Amino acid sequence: MSARVLQLYVERQKLTLKGGSKALEDDAILAAAGVLDGSEMVVKDLGPQVSWRTVFMTEYAGPLVIHPIFYYLPKALYGDEVQHSQLQKYVYAMVMLHFAKRELESVFVHRFSHATMPLRNIFKNSIHYHILSGLFLAYPIYGPTYSADSLYIRGTLRSNPNFLWTCAGVWLFAELSNLHTHLTLRNLRPLGTKKRAIPYGYGFGLISCPNYFFESVAWAAVAYMSGSWAAWLFWAVSTAQMMSWAAKKQCAYKKEFGKEYPRQRKAMFPFLF
Repeated sequence: MSARVLQLYVERQKLTLKGGSKALEDDAILAAAGVLDGSEMVVKDLGPQVSWRTVFMTEYAGPLVIHPIFYYLPKALYGDEVQHSQLQKYVYAMVMLHFAKRELESVFVHRFSHATMPLRNIFKNSIHYHILSGLFLAYPIYGPTYSADSLYIRGTLRSNPNFLWTCAGVWLFAELSNLHTHLTLRNLRPLGTKKRAIPYGYGFGLISCPNYFFESVAWAAVAYMSGSWAAWLFWAVSTAQMMSWAAKKQCAYKKEFGKEYPRQRKAMFPFLF
């Protein structure tokens, strides 16, 4: 098909039997799928595609560019120099390390069941990260309100080293736990395959998607430490999105593995959801 219509490369095609809606798997054998001489198939053009890895790396790159601009150029953006508080230094380090970790995971850890997604998704996903965790978070958090001389910081809990270390400790625990669950999921799928299996081990005893749970905990630590409305907004939107993904993934697990799948597992939050 792609040889006859060059624009319709393999990743753009959705093949279904006439009258059906379920796409044929890439490795399906036509005869086994019920396609015989004289059978008709439907080819749907899915539109321009882009690799999952490219989308991930693009969306995570936004905050890695935006946060240093606001952190290192306060005079140009706020009209005056900002003496950074310890809180601002912590938040900056935590945000940068988080997204650097995500970039590295995209390259070395994640294995994708599908090679591509629609090109439009790169814009939709980038808005979430570039705006909510980029501009909306960076602009207020590195400004005078959170500076070392601010009444919001000076002499308050948010200048207390023990408080900052505790929040940073929770964040680090969540980030390392998130990485551990990503490695567990990676090892379930041999390189070059689409194999799926039931995940077990650290984090998976009570929930189906501990990677989302630990991600939510990490951002909750940033939001609680800073008290920033922008951080809480990003946490709320991200957690709501991950809850939706977790519910869908749990349904997929139960549908695929049936009674073999642990019935006591919740989707994302132990005992709750």
